[in-house]
Amino acid sequence: MSAEPGSGPVLVLNAGSSSLKYQLLDPAGGDVRAKGTVERIGEEGSGVADHHAAVEQMSAALADAGVDLATAGVRAVGHRVVHGGPDFSDPVVVDDDVVARIEALSPLAPLHNPGAVAGIEAARAQLDVPHVAVFDTAFFATLPPAASTYALPRALSERYRIRRYGMHGTSHRYVSRAVPALVGRPLEELDQVVLHLGNGCSASAVHHGRAVDTSMGLTPLQGLVMGTRSGDVDPGLHSYLHREAGLSVEEIDDLLNKQSGLKGLSGVNDFRQLQEHRAAGDEAAALAFDVYVHRLKHYLGAYLVQLGRLDVLTFTAGVGENNAALRAAVVEGLGGLGLAVDPGRNASPSREARVISPDGAPVTVAVVPTNEELEIARQTVALLDGTEG
Repeated sequence: MSAEPGSGPVLVLNAGSSSLKYQLLDPAGGDVRAKGTVERIGEEGSGVADHHAAVEQMSAALADAGVDLATAGVRAVGHRVVHGGPDFSDPVVVDDDVVARIEALSPLAPLHNPGAVAGIEAARAQLDVPHVAVFDTAFFATLPPAASTYALPRALSERYRIRRYGMHGTSHRYVSRAVPALVGRPLEELDQVVLHLGNGCSASAVHHGRAVDTSMGLTPLQGLVMGTRSGDVDPGLHSYLHREAGLSVEEIDDLLNKQSGLKGLSGVNDFRQLQEHRAAGDEAAALAFDVYVHRLKHYLGAYLVQLGRLDVLTFTAGVGENNAALRAAVVEGLGGLGLAVDPGRNASPSREARVISPDGAPVTVAVVPTNEELEIARQTVALLDGTEG
């Protein structure tokens, strides 16, 4: 399977510990030729023993859809990798050394990087084209030291690579670079806040195209309230729960990552269900919604001050793109800061990038559907164009 330099679609892979998401697309126009997911990798009775079997199943599914990977002219495979740590601030062509370094970063993302490594190794064994790793943390490598540094003993931070890394960077990069065309202004003059709101949530402050702050930290747990993650809590909570409730470190970690957030507050982590319960008068759901919005306003206000001004506030990802009530709640009462939504525009069910603020508003409020696969494909091709040129 090969393609001429500069041509051909890109196969984008997002490998987790038990799943493999794939998409074959044209990086120039964004046209998707095929996509799918292989699930329950390694689970009993699934029939998919490991990631090598998952890649084989993917190839078979693509063939059934009329795409033969051997003859489709695939130029490269772009791999989503969650954590690049301090080692990777840009996409990189994968070789054995890169795989080893990604694996060595697994302590920083134990739920994500091992699956990515397994997916990369399986794909490299079966697909003889260039492979490129694109890192979720890379967009935030530009954070100034004051934003990325925790107030811990320096030697400890250096030894264990402790800093704010941020996550969802591929989405934040794609969205912040889609905004200029929407508002008709150059990227280099825009100060933006991007809110990526899905089951996982993160905020970023972007100054003239460069990330200067973000809500997630060393891990994806810090920051906003999420579907099952708590986001920010008092750091003393860990010792308090250990001392008073007898919980182990592992139990506390599970509690904050899998049993908290909207699920912990209301019993449901799906935002659509939360809205249904809230509309039915469920007080726990109403409180969960209010806590979620309060945290969003907290970060929005902080980033407005850090940037010194705000040109565009953008909502993206599943909740951000689809929940008009949430968007309205986030800007409610912020008219004095130039933030407002037009009720009709905000309620539009459009799936396109769009402005939802009133005409002439001092700050543009927008909805931009994210496309992490397209961003990975584009970064993959840009890297290869540079190395091959």
